Amino acid sequence: MLDAARERFAADGYERATIRAIAKHANIDPSMVMRYYGNKEGLFAAAVSIDLKLPDPASLSRDDVGRTLVTHFVDMWEKNEVLTALLRVGATNQAGAERMRGIFADQLLPVARRVCPDPEQAPARAALASSQLLGLALTRYVLRFPPAVALPPEEIVAWLAPTVHRYLTAPYPA
Repeated sequence: MLDAARERFAADGYERATIRAIAKHANIDPSMVMRYYGNKEGLFAAAVSIDLKLPDPASLSRDDVGRTLVTHFVDMWEKNEVLTALLRVGATNQAGAERMRGIFADQLLPVARRVCPDPEQAPARAALASSQLLGLALTRYVLRFPPAVALPPEEIVAWLAPTVHRYLTAPYPA
């Protein structure tokens, strides 16, 4: 059921995905969805529950944090349609946006706090790093801009890692 929900949310977005379509995709009765998840919001929350599986912040080298994070995210985007569904829904639905903010705050912010030269700047720096990672994901996996889709993952890492690294570790701009 959750696999079917992930596929429908990824393909249709939150607004257009219906309980009936998800149930049909899963070959179950729609009442089963309601029984286990209550409503579409409950099903969505369960379907996009995701652990980014980021490296332990204490294990990250400050000198390689940009490359490590970008490589990790590109690998996840390439293999995990849940992230695509979450991005698609987060761009158009408040509940999806809140879910996305929570995931990044809980999982990316600790990394920023670990490597940022000024802990007070960690939230802003995590947001800047997120803007790069999510911008790439939007253009490559949702909007599917041909040049972004055509880039090999190693080239994406080579281009994006220095920017993410700078956002997280560079001195505050004067």
